[in-house]
Amino acid sequence: MSTTTTTKRPAAPDGRTPSKAAQLLGDRRLPVLVTAGLFLAMYVAGLSRYQNYGFGEPQVFMNLFIDNGYLLVAAVGVTFVILSGGIDLSVGSVIGFTTMFTAWLVERQGLPILVVIPMALAVGAFGGFLMGYVIHNFEIQPFIVTLAGLFLFRGLCLVISKESISIGDSSVSSMAGAQVSLGTGFLSIGAIVALVVLAVAFYVLHYTRFGRRVYAVGGNEQSALLMGLPQGGTKIAVYTISGFCSALAGLLFTLYIQSGDPLHATGMELDAIAAVVIGGTLLTGGSGYVIGTLFGVLVLGLIKSIIQFEGTLSSWWTKIATGVLLCAFILIQRAMTARKKT
Repeated sequence: MSTTTTTKRPAAPDGRTPSKAAQLLGDRRLPVLVTAGLFLAMYVAGLSRYQNYGFGEPQVFMNLFIDNGYLLVAAVGVTFVILSGGIDLSVGSVIGFTTMFTAWLVERQGLPILVVIPMALAVGAFGGFLMGYVIHNFEIQPFIVTLAGLFLFRGLCLVISKESISIGDSSVSSMAGAQVSLGTGFLSIGAIVALVVLAVAFYVLHYTRFGRRVYAVGGNEQSALLMGLPQGGTKIAVYTISGFCSALAGLLFTLYIQSGDPLHATGMELDAIAAVVIGGTLLTGGSGYVIGTLFGVLVLGLIKSIIQFEGTLSSWWTKIATGVLLCAFILIQRAMTARKKT
């Protein structure tokens, strides 16, 4: 005699079985799936429209990682901050400062790039640590503290030099031109580093105790405090990670453009935040996936590629499309949070 087991849908607070639409809105994976579906739809549309212009070449897809590796690294750091319920507006300025700091040390001081790299990473991580320390110990809003960090690092760029510094060092040029062959195409060193950072962040957020603390603090800070979680240490750590990732993104951007400039990466913090939100991470914290950040960066990169292939559109359409997508995903987040409250 055989028996069958049926799985019942969880009942709503009023006793009624929730509809499929309500269940879908309650799924935390929905924003990531929407972003992944959007990327796939855009890519297929590009294939059909620009198939005679080489859009389907594997290298075009790999160029999304090459051209946006630094943004991916910066967005990964911002993901940690937003998941914890904070915000970091200093990202673009730290990236710009790192390009100036690196170019100045290599070109003006004659230091080898392998010595400069750990110095730049240490400065970025220390800057993030200081911002996290002030946010926690003085209970100041992250918006204000990181805005101060934005002005501070942008000002330090101008202290180093008011003019652009080109990097002619042969070791920097060789690192910038290095390629890793993948058979049908290649990736740059910057793209490989970005993917490694993404993999490490994925492991840390989803398979370590620290990752669970980040989600807990962002989900409900008071509950995390009552559970005895190190709230202050977690906050300081996520801003330190963001500062480190911003400095690393600055190094990758330096390799990508091979110069330092006081105006480099102006506004890139907004691109990083947009990529994180489009990737499905809630601005209020506590919910999101770093894989979603990857798709958010790829969507932004694909918009740029489609505009380039189109040839007749201004680059400002990238900002317009980003704004539209950002509004759409904020509305999705709003619908999801409203569903959770009911």
